[in-house]
Amino acid sequence: MTTTPREVSFWTPRLTVDRRADGTILLGQEEPLGAYPDHMGQRFARWARETPDRIWMAEKSGDGWATLSYAKAWASIRAIGEALARRGLTQDTPVLILSGNSIAHALMALGAQHVGVPSAALAPAYALTGGDYAKLRDIAAQISPGLIFADDAAPYADAIATVFGAEVPVVSLTGTVEGRETLSFDALTATHLTDAEATAAAAVTPDTVAKFLFTSGTTGSPKAVIQTQRMLCSNQQMVQQCFTFLKETPPVVVDWAPWNHTASGNKVFNMVIYNGGTYYIDDGRPTPKAIHTTIETLRDISPTWYFNVPLGYQMLLDAFETDTKLRDTFFKRIQMLFYAGAGMSQPVWDRLTRVCDEMVPGGVLLTSGFGATETGPFSVTNTARQSKSGNLGLPAPGVTLKLVPQGDKMEARVKSPSITPGYWKNAALTQDAFDEEGFYRFGDAFRFADPDDPSQGLLFDGRLAENFKLASGTWVAVGPLRAKLTDDLGGLASDVVIAGEGHTELGALVVPNRAALREIAGEDIEGEELLGHPEVRRRTAERLAAHAKAATGSASRVMRMMYMSVPLDFDKGEVTDKGSINQRAVLRHRADLVDSLWSEDPRVIHILKS
Repeated sequence: MTTTPREVSFWTPRLTVDRRADGTILLGQEEPLGAYPDHMGQRFARWARETPDRIWMAEKSGDGWATLSYAKAWASIRAIGEALARRGLTQDTPVLILSGNSIAHALMALGAQHVGVPSAALAPAYALTGGDYAKLRDIAAQISPGLIFADDAAPYADAIATVFGAEVPVVSLTGTVEGRETLSFDALTATHLTDAEATAAAAVTPDTVAKFLFTSGTTGSPKAVIQTQRMLCSNQQMVQQCFTFLKETPPVVVDWAPWNHTASGNKVFNMVIYNGGTYYIDDGRPTPKAIHTTIETLRDISPTWYFNVPLGYQMLLDAFETDTKLRDTFFKRIQMLFYAGAGMSQPVWDRLTRVCDEMVPGGVLLTSGFGATETGPFSVTNTARQSKSGNLGLPAPGVTLKLVPQGDKMEARVKSPSITPGYWKNAALTQDAFDEEGFYRFGDAFRFADPDDPSQGLLFDGRLAENFKLASGTWVAVGPLRAKLTDDLGGLASDVVIAGEGHTELGALVVPNRAALREIAGEDIEGEELLGHPEVRRRTAERLAAHAKAATGSASRVMRMMYMSVPLDFDKGEVTDKGSINQRAVLRHRADLVDSLWSEDPRVIHILKS
């Protein structure tokens, strides 16, 4: 256990508040955004010069780690850029990346960026699920890749052959795709430099498209969000100004989250580069089968900055309680814990802060923020210790947050240098995303943690498109209610989906925390047997009743619920690759379960009758 208090520095926000006559509120910071480079390549080149031997990235190799230094990585980035420049690739012929996180994946993306060629990393599931590859076809209709990268070409061969023309070459470490040119990744990294690389790199500007990130939101159809160099660089300057300790200690990150998503692919990935840190790729996931890999990695490497989704923290907490080596290694030099992707229930928050206080005198900042693929993502963050989960904090330097009255809600909109210019080749979608003053519309509502003191931070107040009316005409604020019910179930649920549109009372479909339910059952059972265990049902009904008793009205009181026995389905859009639930997609695809909530189905749990 650590015995020395750990000093970690953060910024001191100085909020500005401008209230308009129509009720609109503009929030900003007195502190201006500092200078930032024209493109991320300038930052990488700096560390290659100043700290050439420092490990930039590491991935598992056998029983150890394969590592790559800043100097050697920069040489490979330039060589790959040379090869792509010679092939004449441009922003209209991006590099499509189908593999998961790896050193080779990172080098391909940065090599393309170096010479002004965007990359587009996709969730591997788009190309591995078989069938008609509907989402992959949607993406192919929006961008025309000039080259496709896959660590191992074989698993992706069918998708590539089915969706993309034979003229598009493939780059891989192993495997080939029959009927098309397959290039060796190792050969690309050994490409001899000519004027082609230098000329193309010199043409990169802040407005050059660095990458495309695909997001479906609640629509289910992927859309290509443009990410410029200005977005990436200004966003990292915001991060550094808020988390000032990054300038003092280069971050060491152990991260599993996919790079095809903005949270890790932009914020975490570029945070390491911007601050000259080290990135350890974790091959685990916050799932019952893969969490053991994460645990083994964290028993070996001590991070200074750590990100996970709430479910991942919940699984780590179970291990912290019994694994002394894991606990000691994890907390050895940790400076900050960050969660995103979903709301953290209060029981998980309390457990995690308790462990932090036990392991580190003075504790560790556990925090979150708010952003979107369209915002870089960093835009709102909290750097003050809280007693409860959910405080998103305040806008970062350079960010103006606009809160616009929408009924009894305040819709959040944002403007900053890290906002996307729009959606690739989709002017109509781009126009709809911004208001008349150029603010990007989140589609979400915020409220003040303290209505009398805006400086105390903001709370998420629901996604406007998710809210619905009961038969009485009363609006239901879905977002806050999901968080409240998850908390009130006291660790029995990982998340919930609220139903009840057109009914007189609310119901919920619940994602079970199976480990907690097995503990209640006292048996190692699974499936319907676990979910229907008498003691599990009794305890659940007690907590549901306590929730209902404490509620203030029909729009905040869930009266019936059902545990979902079938896991959420990524391919149907029910859950994103970062682990957050798409409420509308679940209700749409599980309409039969929704209907069953108001039936005599024995799986439904009602509040206990007094």
